[in-house]
Amino acid sequence: MTREGHATPVLNKGQIRLLMFGLMTGMLLAALDQTIVGTALPTIVGELGGINHYSWVVTAYLLASTASTPLYGKMADLYGRRPVFLFSIGTFLLGSLLAGLSQDMTQLIITRGVQGLGAGGLITLAFTIISDVVSPRDRGRYQGLFGAVFGIASVAGPLVGGYFAETNWRWIFYINVPLAILAIVVCSRVMRLVPFTRRKHAIDWLGALLLVAGVSCLLLALSWGGSTYPWGSGVIIGLFVAGAVLGVLFVLQETRVSEPILPLRLFRSATFALANSAGFVLGLVMFGSIIFIPLYLQIVKGASPTRSGLLMLPMMAGIIVTSVLTGRAMSRIGRYKWFPVVGSAVLLVGMLLFTRLEVNTSLWGAFGFMVVIGVGLGLCMQSLILAVQNAVSVRDLGAGTSSATFFRSLGGSFGVAILGAVLTSRLDHELGARLPGAIAQLAPEQQAAVAGKGTGISVNEPATILALPAPVRAAVQMAFVESLHLVFLTTGLIAIVAVLVTIALPNEKLRGAGPQGATGGTDGLGGKGPAPGGKPLDRGSEEEAAAEMQAQSQTML
Repeated sequence: MTREGHATPVLNKGQIRLLMFGLMTGMLLAALDQTIVGTALPTIVGELGGINHYSWVVTAYLLASTASTPLYGKMADLYGRRPVFLFSIGTFLLGSLLAGLSQDMTQLIITRGVQGLGAGGLITLAFTIISDVVSPRDRGRYQGLFGAVFGIASVAGPLVGGYFAETNWRWIFYINVPLAILAIVVCSRVMRLVPFTRRKHAIDWLGALLLVAGVSCLLLALSWGGSTYPWGSGVIIGLFVAGAVLGVLFVLQETRVSEPILPLRLFRSATFALANSAGFVLGLVMFGSIIFIPLYLQIVKGASPTRSGLLMLPMMAGIIVTSVLTGRAMSRIGRYKWFPVVGSAVLLVGMLLFTRLEVNTSLWGAFGFMVVIGVGLGLCMQSLILAVQNAVSVRDLGAGTSSATFFRSLGGSFGVAILGAVLTSRLDHELGARLPGAIAQLAPEQQAAVAGKGTGISVNEPATILALPAPVRAAVQMAFVESLHLVFLTTGLIAIVAVLVTIALPNEKLRGAGPQGATGGTDGLGGKGPAPGGKPLDRGSEEEAAAEMQAQSQTML
């Protein structure tokens, strides 16, 4: 076996802080790119043309990033974190540079796919890398900062995107280049200090192909359903069936290979299975609901896309503060279970509060509702990833961490599709009931112009809605708010499932020393060990003990 680095993975506090800075910079790139492009997309399409391919700019990124996430985790377990992370961020840098140089929509879509391929590893590898050098007991205080990165990106993305849309949209992509170079320099320097032992392996290429193909079919069905094609069309049904068949083939393939992309034995752990299930459900609630809040601010309150991002600050403040405090609390208490339980319950309350949202609700009232959702998300986001990491061995740390990120992203994709369908269906009904009366109040010449649009008014065009005559605009706003009530009621019901799943989580201790090192002995990475003065842990056999010691020595960066 080939070995890199030193014999012992010891980093001092300064080195860990420097590593955190590099990882957070890389994570910021991926998180920011999910929010910064949407604001400037109309400007980009206006310059490059290709309005028919508008949605593919987002879909290409989503497909590549989500489908590649599990592959990065496994590759990092086999080849080490450092080369895989550098490949990930280097690919993202290349995609960003090429996207900024795009001369037409085809080039932009392809380069967005390259960006997504790189982004798929930035988030999951950041969690994996920090888990290699910090024990689970102490990991919460660091991973809580990762949650703060998402909050910052959610606010900064629309603001920065709006600014560059008005100046030069290409800098939306170029801005990633210096940040990526900074992250490469910092992480490469620190990650050299951590050893990696390469083990003999055979890459499961067929499993990787089945996984990517199956996930791509599902994501395409969810992206196209209800917009490009009707949900009942042959294309959408065919994609869902193909995704299901490929998923079954992937599972069968994973049972017969020595190094599966996603080891199915991990699901025998109740903690691993339940934490990933909760992550999927919460991803559905989180991504599927918070995308509608900016629409409310734009359609009902008349905010611009850039200002609506700024008005989301109360929610992001809730996420940032609660993520940091939750991480510190988990490190001090040494357990994680009740944080996602309470977070899911708070999220449920926040969703039910949003069912009381009205056209005349004050911004301060909406801000209060946002804070509640932000607090709920902050309690859940990092605690579930930490639960997964605490349940797997060192050799499966990359695959385990990537699974948590993957299932949350997949849940978000399902949430956007399901709740989007709920909104569309309800909105069509509400517009059909309200528009005729509103149009009747207009002058004859205005009636003909507005009646031609019928119920085909799109909530994705807030500026068009705000330009409608006052009676019609008020009817559309009322219809939209009433439709939102059903959306948030649906997410509230789904949040109940999250509460039940998190309650079922085992209440296990986090491995590693406590704040003063008094709660139990550990190895350098938080592996189980005897308490000071206690007896060694009981091992089933000398061979098992030797195997675990070897696995723990294979700390891969």
